[in-house]
Amino acid sequence: MKLYKIQLLLLICFSIFNSNAQEVLTLEDAVKIALENNYEIKISKNDLRIDQSNVAYGNAGMLPKLTANVVDNNNVQNTSQTRIDGTVNELDNAKNNNLTYGVGLDWTIFDGFKMFAKLDQLKALQKLGEAELKLTIITKISDVNATYYDLVQQQQQLAALDSSIVISNQRVALAQNRYTIGKASKLEVLNAQVDLNTDTTMLLRQKELYANTKTLLNQILARDPKTEFKVIEQITVDDKLLLPELQSLAEKQNPVLEAQILNKKVAELQLKQVKGDRYPVLRLNSAYNFSESESSLGFVTQSSAKGFNYGFTATLNLFDGFAQNRNEKIAKIQIENSTIAIEQQTQALATTLTTSYQTYLTNLELSKLEEKNEAIAKQNLDITLEKFRIGTIATLEFRTAQLNYINAKVRNSNAQFQAKLSEIALKELAGNLTF
Repeated sequence: MKLYKIQLLLLICFSIFNSNAQEVLTLEDAVKIALENNYEIKISKNDLRIDQSNVAYGNAGMLPKLTANVVDNNNVQNTSQTRIDGTVNELDNAKNNNLTYGVGLDWTIFDGFKMFAKLDQLKALQKLGEAELKLTIITKISDVNATYYDLVQQQQQLAALDSSIVISNQRVALAQNRYTIGKASKLEVLNAQVDLNTDTTMLLRQKELYANTKTLLNQILARDPKTEFKVIEQITVDDKLLLPELQSLAEKQNPVLEAQILNKKVAELQLKQVKGDRYPVLRLNSAYNFSESESSLGFVTQSSAKGFNYGFTATLNLFDGFAQNRNEKIAKIQIENSTIAIEQQTQALATTLTTSYQTYLTNLELSKLEEKNEAIAKQNLDITLEKFRIGTIATLEFRTAQLNYINAKVRNSNAQFQAKLSEIALKELAGNLTF
């Protein structure tokens, strides 16, 4: 018996040493790694960089276009010319060359204010990209939080199962000693061993789940799936959240609602561009060109010219088969749809917040209740264990107390986890998740 206790103590110490040797990954560290490494966040950041690059005067059509051109035409022909005096000139393989090159400038100086609306639309699309990036970040950080605290509760359950195995080992040793001195039957020893094996099986399954969840978190953090770490031991739930404050925050910074509002802005600016087609378009154009030509046959065998030309072009759509009216009507419908989408999202957000908050309150109460249940189950186990050691209660009664305690610890851990998930969900909806 004494040797067994020494071995058990060494085993527990070895387990504690191995556990402490692992890196302790805090939630803050996990969030930081995700912000730097997560693939979806990286892609969303690059999408925003594209939107930022698109916000340019040139992309809106406000800047002139400068082009260079070279045209070189050459031909070889068998040529026959009859002059006015009847003289005929013939030449085989006559060469003719025409070379023109220069630079040209084209600048739209008025297009019905379409270019200004286009620039504002590009800016709105940039803000939309920022909202989409924020949504991606909040979603992934929410995943990090949920997975992290899932590991915390699983780690707590592992500790509970470890405690159960310690107790079951004690029970096997006590049963074996009682059997040796003739105070217990072989059946009691076998039952104790079966219960120990059952607890061991549960521990192995829990370890499997814990390892797989760690792999999942490593995936979210975009690092080696085999990276070893441990998490903190306790779950702390913010029990001070208030629904009116959450609703106020959500109306201001929920990224989905923000995106819907920006989509309406984009649609309104699209209508401005469409209306711009009712106005004339005025373009300035100029060029400086060089030209050279050679001819093997003719009055002029060689010529060259250079010079500057300039002018303007004005166009006005007089009739386009009612396409203008149709396009404006469609643009207005798109604005109306955007308005409806905002109203829909506002209502959905309010509904989700209300139901999620009720779940949050319920989970807080359940967490408090399960905490009390665990304390009661622990007291019951301590009393039962002492009675079992002196042989005043049956094995079944002790096993029941043991299972009640383990189940109470698991339920308490899960209740804390569910309350934490409710908190995370509310902060995600409010756009107030820390990162």
